[in-house]
Amino acid sequence: MIKDYNDFVNALLAAGFSMGGGNDDGIYAVVPWNWNQDPPYETPVRWHTEDLETDPWEWRIRVLNERNDIAYGKLFSKKSGFITQEWYPYFFILRRGGVSFNEAYSDGKISHYAKRIYDVLSTADSLPTEEIKRLGRFSKEDKSKFDSALTDLQMRLFITTDGRRNKRNNYGEEYGWASATFCTTERFWEHTDVFELAEKSDESAAYNAIREQVLKLNPTADEKKIRKFAYGK
Repeated sequence: MIKDYNDFVNALLAAGFSMGGGNDDGIYAVVPWNWNQDPPYETPVRWHTEDLETDPWEWRIRVLNERNDIAYGKLFSKKSGFITQEWYPYFFILRRGGVSFNEAYSDGKISHYAKRIYDVLSTADSLPTEEIKRLGRFSKEDKSKFDSALTDLQMRLFITTDGRRNKRNNYGEEYGWASATFCTTERFWEHTDVFELAEKSDESAAYNAIREQVLKLNPTADEKKIRKFAYGK
């Protein structure tokens, strides 16, 4: 019975993960897109009303601003999603495979564009996309490469969204649309036991845990889709 932001958070914490844009992608979404057209019960929840309490689109950034136990970003099938602190170690094992960024880059699994982004973020607390582009010396012609690399780094759990920030002019005044900000996953989870728990588990146990939870949330989920959801590929 999700009627507001708090209900959403409680449901997400119980589930452990969710697609973020309303499309369940054959797996699971706390609040699906068809909520507006065919709500399963009476609720004020509606997409894109800009109401912080009842608009799921606003909840994406609100969880990042108000909590430290939920990650959000392009996590599943290059689409947005949420993973709670409790479940992040399992995905971390499968997505990172015990390999560091430099090792993945040396093995040819990370593009040069992704390395430029990661190198910028590894020396900063948090940066908006326009600052990453500036510091990484990305040109307008690099837009598609930049966007692809940014998504790839999120999918591999090397970086994550940590909020959003308005642009400022030379007088320090905010203007325009807010831009998403990013940081490394190590910085995002630095005061938690996420990485310690990941080291104590193994790939098989991690996958089985995710698979069992998906089937609890969606008993009709396809095995191939579950595997893609867990591994990100």
